[in-house]
Amino acid sequence: METFQDYYGNQVRLSLQDTPFSDRPKHVWVVCHFHRQWLLTRHSRRGFEFPGGKVEQGETAEDAAKREVFEETGGRVASLFLLGQYEVSGRNEQIVKNIYYAEIDRMDLKEDYLETKGPVFINRIPEKIQTDKRFSFLMKDRVLASAMDAIRIRRLDTSGLENTAK
Repeated sequence: METFQDYYGNQVRLSLQDTPFSDRPKHVWVVCHFHRQWLLTRHSRRGFEFPGGKVEQGETAEDAAKREVFEETGGRVASLFLLGQYEVSGRNEQIVKNIYYAEIDRMDLKEDYLETKGPVFINRIPEKIQTDKRFSFLMKDRVLASAMDAIRIRRLDTSGLENTAK
């Protein structure tokens, strides 16, 4: 388990174990891979980030992950792997978020990507992402680097990709 502060100074506890903080997380974040590229979304206010969001009532975290990927990018999840979970303790609330890795098998063009501006494809995550203004604060802490480490350790298929995130 790792503990650190996020971009806004909130305490984050991160674990690459199966649901150490909650068996019913209320949020999801999905690291997506599509045809030798990373699939992100362009959030209207925050910038480039992997898709994610809230788990709706009556929905499993896995279903929420698939829905969020489709809503924000048009991507269809072929396979989904739980990488871990993190807990953010802020001033007013505490959230628990599952981290997934998804293989996307097809992209659907959509007229509306909800709060995002649709898909973004990149070959490489920048080494100096923390100072790259194009990327959301969600991409700038230890969660991304740890997720990339877990993907490499578990040997999930990212053939042809450079997974840099330090």
